[in-house]
Amino acid sequence: MSVLSFVNVAQAAPSVSVNTSSIDAIFQASPIVQLTLLILIILSVFCWAIGYSKYQTFKKMKQSDELFLNKFWKVNSLDTLYEDIDQYNESSVARVFKAAYLEMKKISESPLLAKTEGDKPILSGLDNLERMLNKASENEIAKLESRLTVLATTGSTGPFIGLFGTVWGIMGSFHKIGQTGTASLAVVAPGISEALIATAIGLAAAIPAVVLYNNFISRIRKQEIALNNFSADFLNIVKRNFFQGN
Repeated sequence: MSVLSFVNVAQAAPSVSVNTSSIDAIFQASPIVQLTLLILIILSVFCWAIGYSKYQTFKKMKQSDELFLNKFWKVNSLDTLYEDIDQYNESSVARVFKAAYLEMKKISESPLLAKTEGDKPILSGLDNLERMLNKASENEIAKLESRLTVLATTGSTGPFIGLFGTVWGIMGSFHKIGQTGTASLAVVAPGISEALIATAIGLAAAIPAVVLYNNFISRIRKQEIALNNFSADFLNIVKRNFFQGN
């Protein structure tokens, strides 16, 4: 065959161009894969929104806790501290104190649990106060743990949701091979591309969710310890000054 014949064959052969950019692959993906990607994106947006909200909550709570505890260890009267309690709305420790103070007030107003010795009130029913402190602390921890299930769910299911999109995209490629009878790049590339994108977005949604979840769980455990320490200190103080026979 002459050189001219090779040139003619090359000119006659059609050029195949396959556009496999990420954006094109998403728009050309099958409806099932597009729905999978949409679910992952929505979960990711929720996770970042929850992460930002929780970050702000912990930041404000830490600052307010420090201010309240500084005041708590300086005041000479629990009544004075309670009067200023609204200044520490973001403090979980302050809310535990408020619940305990109100419980002490109920005990002091009860004729069965309180009596006076001179000017000093002598109370009984320390178990009631201890239960109230535990309940208030548990309520604060429950508030901090709210919406973390979204992070945990995304972190654990995100890769599998992405894997579903991956399997579906590969199935589409095999289906096209069966229809066309050829395994050329133009046939299999779109399906493989959307499959890999589904995997990538699944990981992109899951990894930050796991990191945020672990970070917040660590902070919550530290806050739980802080609340337990405050409860123990508060019980020791009121036991020495207000309760009899303890």
